[in-house]
Amino acid sequence: QVQLVESGGGLVQAGGSLRLSCAASGSIFSINVMGWYRQAPGKQRELVAGVTSGGATIYADSVKGRFTISRDNAKDTVYLQMNRLKPEDTAVYYCHADQSIGLGQIHRFWGQGTQVTVSS
Repeated sequence: QVQLVESGGGLVQAGGSLRLSCAASGSIFSINVMGWYRQAPGKQRELVAGVTSGGATIYADSVKGRFTISRDNAKDTVYLQMNRLKPEDTAVYYCHADQSIGLGQIHRFWGQGTQVTVSS
């Protein structure tokens, strides 16, 4: 099992910044992709950003140029630096870690979520 603990959410004014952190612990072998999804009230969970163990990244179009994902493999931690926040960024942000479990299969673990609220 992999446990993910998120921190760094909160309330910020539009235009401000927040940094989310997600630390992995437990059976943290063969973890390739780590990243962030978010879910706003009444909406489906959506990808925000992801990063592989090799450092390749992917971003949702809505956050490109404003958010930066990074990863410290030595600390098994992934970060999401969020700048120029907008009210539409308000959501619960969930960290995930994808673990290879053999035979080409992946198991995805989720954190408990952290609330980000951006006021206008």
